[in-house]
Amino acid sequence: MLVDVRFPTSVTGDGTDAMNTDCDYSAAYVTLYTDYELVGHGMTFTIGRGTDIVCHAIQVLAQRLVGRDPEAFFANMGQAWDWMSGDPQLRWIGPEKGVIHLALAAVNNAVWDMFAKSRKKPLWKLIVDMTPEEVVNATAFRYITDVLTREEALAMLKEKEGESGSERRYSDDKVAQLMKEAVQAGWSQFKMKVGTSLEDDLRRGKMIRGIIDDPKNYPADKLLGDPNSAVLKERNAGPTGAVLMIDANQVWDVDEAIRYVKALEEIRPWFIEEPTAPDDILGHAAIRRALAPYGIGVATGEHAHNRMTFKQLFQAEAVDIAQIDACRLGGVSEVLGVLLMAAKFGVLVCPHAGGVGLCEHVIHLSLIDYIAISGSMERNVIEYADHLHEHFVYPCAINGQGRYMVPENEKEGYSTEMHAESIAEYEFPNGSYWDSK
Repeated sequence: MLVDVRFPTSVTGDGTDAMNTDCDYSAAYVTLYTDYELVGHGMTFTIGRGTDIVCHAIQVLAQRLVGRDPEAFFANMGQAWDWMSGDPQLRWIGPEKGVIHLALAAVNNAVWDMFAKSRKKPLWKLIVDMTPEEVVNATAFRYITDVLTREEALAMLKEKEGESGSERRYSDDKVAQLMKEAVQAGWSQFKMKVGTSLEDDLRRGKMIRGIIDDPKNYPADKLLGDPNSAVLKERNAGPTGAVLMIDANQVWDVDEAIRYVKALEEIRPWFIEEPTAPDDILGHAAIRRALAPYGIGVATGEHAHNRMTFKQLFQAEAVDIAQIDACRLGGVSEVLGVLLMAAKFGVLVCPHAGGVGLCEHVIHLSLIDYIAISGSMERNVIEYADHLHEHFVYPCAINGQGRYMVPENEKEGYSTEMHAESIAEYEFPNGSYWDSK
């Protein structure tokens, strides 16, 4: 089954930013079936128009799986990924980027979902229960062995085994309300969209700082962070231990990004996310060098279309934070390669979330990174946006300390299954919502 699902988020302004001003959060959603009742769900995230194009690419890629034995894929998911991404004709319209790579993400994620369900485990548990050899065999290594060989990855995993925001179209009043609700709910790290107006960004940044830095806004039993601790000091934390990040969504040229972010030094951001074009490796490196004296880092990756882009970002020392995207990289096997490279280079990983289903995905990926690869809570920061979770059979959940709950249901796989009722309502263009427009 293949469905183009679009949610009318442009009506409320959810997801808008300086670059993407009119978003209908959407998913190209695929369900793979077998002859023995085993099912896998996968998706890739889009923002409206063009989702139908991605769906067509998924259909072509998924057709190649017909007649194949899923267990043969499960036995070596890295090899399966090479085969899925290696069609000699379909590669021509990538290779390993753009629409065809988004389609690969959906198909590969569906196979991983099926794999986890076949073993009656959530995805993260499936992978952390693997031997180091099995993890290596599940990883995509092509084109990254100059910085990380299979042997190096195996040694890293064996060593580990031996150890035990604010949306652009929201009013100031709404942002203030959301910030106060967030600190009451236990959150301590926040992200603000920037890039439309420096004057507005400074005003709003000061307003947010005024809320998150005031101990009176936090629950009485909330244990506040120590801003002088090694981790929080590096993140420019305020007196309550609260951290502020800013996100430009690629709106600036390199020199413009440097000037603009320097002017925001007063609000003490930990990092600037996506300051310029996502493919500009050297541009990101220049921005990082220029902002380092100001204590402001650089984050990017949600639009990094493959592991080679991350490889070059790491080699060029262009980022402080790598933001993997579960549905832009070509599925779990490629994500594993990026996580291993990030660990080798000592780069913190903050998975991109929000959108449709991304929060449901990233808790699995962050758990894999923490348990099987990095072993560091400080290295694991995860984005969260509180919308569209109700459309998933196994939605992610947040506790009172602003942390994701660990998925534990043996039936949920990669947590990507949507409710049939949601698909019936929001399938484009024939779902009941769109049919009424």
